[in-house]
Amino acid sequence: MILKFIQTAVLAFAASVALTISSVAQPAYPAGPIKLVVPFAPGGATDTISRIYAEHVSKTLGRPVVVDNVTGAGGTVGSRQVMAAEPNGYTLLLGNLGTHVASLAIFANPGYDPKADFKPVSLVANIPMFVAAKKAMPVKNFQEFAAYLRANPGKLNYGSAGIGSTAHMTCLYMEQLLGAKTEHVPYPGSGPALQALLGGHIDFVCDAAGAIVPQIQSGNVNGLVVTGRERLPALPMVPTSEEAGLAKFIVYGWTVIYAPKGTPDLLIERVAAALKVAGEDPVVRKKITDAGAEPPRPQDMGPRFANSLLSDSINLWLPLMKAGGVVPK
Repeated sequence: MILKFIQTAVLAFAASVALTISSVAQPAYPAGPIKLVVPFAPGGATDTISRIYAEHVSKTLGRPVVVDNVTGAGGTVGSRQVMAAEPNGYTLLLGNLGTHVASLAIFANPGYDPKADFKPVSLVANIPMFVAAKKAMPVKNFQEFAAYLRANPGKLNYGSAGIGSTAHMTCLYMEQLLGAKTEHVPYPGSGPALQALLGGHIDFVCDAAGAIVPQIQSGNVNGLVVTGRERLPALPMVPTSEEAGLAKFIVYGWTVIYAPKGTPDLLIERVAAALKVAGEDPVVRKKITDAGAEPPRPQDMGPRFANSLLSDSINLWLPLMKAGGVVPK
């Protein structure tokens, strides 16, 4: 009996020592700046959302979160950079529908497996898309716009952040629903595409909120429809797809924070908790709403929901893109 007690005490002491050594051996996280790679040009909705969260999370974690725009190949250049980074929690990715779904449809080998090479941290925003036309287009609303597209097959064009971007996928989906045909003009980012629209070089865009919001508010472009289920407070004059007569045209471009595979779960949970604090802050939520996006519901934040969201999106969009003639290269 005494021997058993001594053995139990020794084991407990050993476990306590091991725990102490482990806690001493592992430095506090974060001990330095965190780099958040945004694989798109500055000025778009994804970039705007990244900076809203970066500012708040920096305060929560006590270390700067630095946004790094790494553009190219529909977001795959920046995504590959994060995939190859040390899985220590100091390099994160703001991925989206383009980087983690469309990349599978447009590249035979995007250089990474969206499911296997990354660990989801949390959904941070849902971004409904806007269809906006140049000011000179002779249409007043979405119904007239749809009729104008059908009456001019192949004569109108739209810009996007590139093949496989959420903007491209949205316009492709709209074309299929309307039975219309237009020309796609890819740009290195949504910012340049918007500038082309303002200059009258393209006819319309299917763009996420962000820089386009004040352009619609000021009347520089004609905001025709929002692909969300509700009108957005930032643009209450723009009707939803259902209100405009195309109820199936519901599209959300989600944004999710990812870490490289192999990143310890404790670090994932630490960042996820900081993101959740930000996502529940009324000031942050208002900034996201003002930018034309939708903050996630509290229950939709964290790794589990982000993982299921990716699987569901792959199952929905890849067949659609294939049917639309997108061929991997």
